[in-house]
Amino acid sequence: MESNVPRCDLALVGLGVMGANLALNFADHGRRVALFDREPKRASALAARHPDAGFVACESIEALTTALVRPRVVVLLVPAGDPVDDALAALSGWLDRGDVVVDAGNSLFRDTDRRLAATADRPWHFVGMGISGGSEGARTGPAMMPGGSPEAWERLRPLLEPVAASADGTPCVAWCGRGSAGHFVKMVHNGIEYGDMQLIAEIASLMRHGLGWEASRCADAFDAWNAAELESYLIGITARILRTADPEQPGALLLDAVLDRAGQKGTGRWTIEAALELGVAIPTITAAVDARIQSAALERRIEAHALFAPTAAGSNAGGSRRDDDPGRHGVGALGGFDGPDANDLRDALYAAKIASYSQGFELLARGSEVHRFGTDLASVARIWKAGCIIRARFLDEVAGAFAGAPSAPLLALSPAFAEALRARLPGWRRVVAAATRAGLPIPGLAASLAWFDGLVTRRGSADLIQAQRDYFGAHGYERVDAPGRPVHTDWANARRLS
Repeated sequence: MESNVPRCDLALVGLGVMGANLALNFADHGRRVALFDREPKRASALAARHPDAGFVACESIEALTTALVRPRVVVLLVPAGDPVDDALAALSGWLDRGDVVVDAGNSLFRDTDRRLAATADRPWHFVGMGISGGSEGARTGPAMMPGGSPEAWERLRPLLEPVAASADGTPCVAWCGRGSAGHFVKMVHNGIEYGDMQLIAEIASLMRHGLGWEASRCADAFDAWNAAELESYLIGITARILRTADPEQPGALLLDAVLDRAGQKGTGRWTIEAALELGVAIPTITAAVDARIQSAALERRIEAHALFAPTAAGSNAGGSRRDDDPGRHGVGALGGFDGPDANDLRDALYAAKIASYSQGFELLARGSEVHRFGTDLASVARIWKAGCIIRARFLDEVAGAFAGAPSAPLLALSPAFAEALRARLPGWRRVVAAATRAGLPIPGLAASLAWFDGLVTRRGSADLIQAQRDYFGAHGYERVDAPGRPVHTDWANARRLS
């Protein structure tokens, strides 16, 4: 092609699995894409593998920017951190007024803030955009969460809407607000995802090691739930996992061969750090991250199990399926997992999900307020209805709770969810109580219930904490009969009640 003839609609920098699949998605929708990667052979190889896609493989940033129609759009799908800064530095000398550079990687929103500040005096736009759905979503339709300026969004909109996932005929992409809103929303999405996965895993564990169900029966239950109010991507794949045979051991369940040690990439920790800074309690998400951290200490868990393991008689109470499976009794159990049934497990999962999403969306609301994003929470819920990992029927109710609300309500207090919690609270309590008696770990379910109990308790235990703070640190307190007026007491010398 002639170097002075622009003809590509956008450029994609970074051709790993996500980048390559997103490029193919754009090509499927009639867009001509210029390709660039630090490894030049990647661009030419992708173009050669898909000759009908119309890709233009570029060997330099100059060639890439020259190949684009103006104002240019360049999408970065490179690893978070220094590679994003390196790509921006390489591009900056070749960009003009109105051009848009999109960081579509998994960047921390604070890094996006820094990059926005560094490029504020440039004539082109920088946008941080979260993408969810993994490599499959990138190929067939992801959920996308762009931030940045409204002007940049208007330039991106006709390119992004056709390639996004669709829910009820609406593209699962929308402007999430100013500044680093896109990456903030994606961070909270990932935190909620941690919570969802932990709650589902705990319910599945209670089915197998509490109720003593075979995996196939557990899968049947998840399939049934997936046809009703709990319908979601994660529930669906859980049912499939519980039916998957081990290719190396005929007749065995593959899940039983998976090492009980969960990995993480740090986005859950980012969510917790942001919540602490903003003063939002997210105990379900925190419990989910803590559970992964504890799972990683496998050697220590094995040592502790040997030290505190239940007796052989107790360990067989639930019909052990694995050598290290304590069955229906954990360490120091006060009894078996008795009382809850399948309906209680379903209710506990749904109620805890309400708690988790209440926490996540409160964090979104507080972040939008403090950072002045201007995020539309109903729009975020609609974005997440398809294409992303937490896609679920549940999000219809979430969007409805926020739609038209003068201020962001706490989900648990919205009429529909409050009624759902009232109906499911007995089963939720039965599950948490039975698991605790049986010594079966349920950090997510228990943290969710504790959050709810704290929410609905008119007078809790903070009075004593504040009195202790005033005693040793003279921090002061407020009296019930004179709120807003600080008081200090010399507790050590104060008159004692007789």
